[in-house]
Amino acid sequence: MSDSPDQNTRARGRPRGWTDNTEQNTIKSLDRAMVVLERLSELESATLSQLASDLGQAPASIYRVLVTLQGRGIVGYETDGQIWHVGPTAYLIGSRFLRRTSLVERARPVLRRLMEQTGETANLGIRREGYVLFVSQVETHATIRAFFPPGTMSPMHASGIGKALLAYMPQDQRDRLLDGTELTQFTQFTCANRSDLESDLTHIRARGYSIDAEEKNLGMRCIAVPIFDVFGEAVAGISVSGPTSRVRVELTEDLATHVKSAGAELTHALGGTLP
Repeated sequence: MSDSPDQNTRARGRPRGWTDNTEQNTIKSLDRAMVVLERLSELESATLSQLASDLGQAPASIYRVLVTLQGRGIVGYETDGQIWHVGPTAYLIGSRFLRRTSLVERARPVLRRLMEQTGETANLGIRREGYVLFVSQVETHATIRAFFPPGTMSPMHASGIGKALLAYMPQDQRDRLLDGTELTQFTQFTCANRSDLESDLTHIRARGYSIDAEEKNLGMRCIAVPIFDVFGEAVAGISVSGPTSRVRVELTEDLATHVKSAGAELTHALGGTLP
């Protein structure tokens, strides 16, 4: 007698007799290796002594992890300067993650057109826990420009895309997220308390777009809108960002028109519906 579909699914996804015990099923050495890899990616490059000091671990332990990852091409090593950095295999793995959805592929021409219309850098981001993960970008040709390469993460409360996603998130879901989030004050313009942030989110819903007015980086302004899926849920965001000398307050409405149009185009491309 064959197993039920439910049993087959469980067998393929995890071992028989498996129980959800995170501590029991965690491979500690692998977990430590991931900590090293994540920190190296944040630093972009580092010497062995720098990485060991930063993580508070013995250089010998860090070295074994790095050599193991190097064997798989996940990290690389430069003899000149004795610098370790993220390797090409890590990039390939990340690229496969992006290919899980058609969002990035479909967004590319929209981002390029948005950059050409506004003259500013166009960005695409998704939510990852309490952060915005930037997954695609088309840079402006201007010398001074915003730069959020794919893989960059930014706190949601100090990000144009992040606030656009928060504004259209169900209140109970937003409360759970913000209850466990520290609202860091990056500049004097950051909405670093719940009352100010909730007020800003109300304004965002009313006008249909969000503004990051030097809230993360002084001298930079961003205008963003959410992208909705077939269930009407905000699953991503699109924005333009640039220096305040070009993204001026009096140009906000005109720039927002282009960003909203791009957001609506991507929403429809995903089969989504606007609220």
